[in-house]
Amino acid sequence: FLLSLKLEDKTKGKPQKQICQVVLDHFEKQYTVELGDAWTSVRDVLTHPLCWQYAILLNKFSGSPELENTLRVKGYHPAFQGPLPYLPASLKCYVRRTPGKFPAQKHQAGKLKEYFLLNAASLLPVLALEVKDGEDVLDLCAAPGGKSVAVLQCACPGQFHCNEYDDLRSRWLKQTIESFIPDPLINLITVSKLDGREIGDLKPELYDKVLVDAPCSNDRSWLFSSDTHQATLRLIQRKELSSLQFQLLR
Repeated sequence: FLLSLKLEDKTKGKPQKQICQVVLDHFEKQYTVELGDAWTSVRDVLTHPLCWQYAILLNKFSGSPELENTLRVKGYHPAFQGPLPYLPASLKCYVRRTPGKFPAQKHQAGKLKEYFLLNAASLLPVLALEVKDGEDVLDLCAAPGGKSVAVLQCACPGQFHCNEYDDLRSRWLKQTIESFIPDPLINLITVSKLDGREIGDLKPELYDKVLVDAPCSNDRSWLFSSDTHQATLRLIQRKELSSLQFQLLR
């Protein structure tokens, strides 16, 4: 409850994010062609941060009943309800209809965090993967680690390989794992910085399941970039992403 009060205090009086017009103009041209009439509704959500749905993924290794009670009091409810092909009881994720975002917990060595903030849609690939205990799993592009943490909320893989090629993001991934996963289970996790396009040749037919959260255009962030020059360069670079995504999948 105190966390929620602090959140409400922090959000009062904050200046709204400013849209980068160069990026929005580019999106207007591209997505009007690609999405047609659907672009109007997509644009409305993309340009209004308060509409973005943040979710709270509870950490089963350190969660508390008090936290769940607080979430319910504040209007949160389970993100996934009803009969689904795969929804482990140990995966607990909460969302609410009214805008708001819980404060992120800081990394503290030797202390596990209680929850992970992410977009609820990020969990859909994890649910689609249907990981079962004992299966060997590869998270190919794992940083910052939200999906890796989610997989471990669902099941205990036999081998769990988390890979991230970028050095900075790899360090971020390691910190995430340390923040959410207890020591005995960490010993079963392999973290590497390999080129994801080469793992298939290095370790052919080794894994039962592979999660590929390929590098994306990150439109939502760049739309609110404060650096027009950097945003313009990003628009050029994003054209190369589809080729990289294809290579990773192949």
